[in-house]
Amino acid sequence: MLEPLADEIIIRVRQAAELYYRLVLLVGKAGSGKTAALQVVHERTSAPLFNVNLELSRRMLDLTERQRALQLPRLLTEIVGTSADDVILVDNIEILFDVSLMLDPLRLLQGISRNKTVVAAWNGSIESNHVIYATPDHAEYKRYPLLDFLLVSKEAVA
Repeated sequence: MLEPLADEIIIRVRQAAELYYRLVLLVGKAGSGKTAALQVVHERTSAPLFNVNLELSRRMLDLTERQRALQLPRLLTEIVGTSADDVILVDNIEILFDVSLMLDPLRLLQGISRNKTVVAAWNGSIESNHVIYATPDHAEYKRYPLLDFLLVSKEAVA
């Protein structure tokens, strides 16, 4: 099942190269195989794969809560900028949704996708022409219209 999903990601990466925001969201529930699919894409294309939670946590250890909120966008840009590759894969982006950081995760991903094609694993679902993160009763809940990014979903490939 991973091969068709990886194939779809690679197709979307090629399509994204022509867009203003070169962002591809790989949408699925926890445990649906997003990380494994990104690893297959990494192996097939040599695109770097970043664990955003781990990389940002390392860089924010000595920062106050306020400094974290202010510096996270710059730190994320630095992480992505460490690679000379034109395509990057990002996984484990949950830290971007931390309520204390007061960030807009989709806008952050779109911002870094201006200079590189970004494939991001999005822990959520697609409902009524919207991409959803978390449930409405959860503090980290986000709902975005399907605009300004490409989408890959395990359900659509199945």
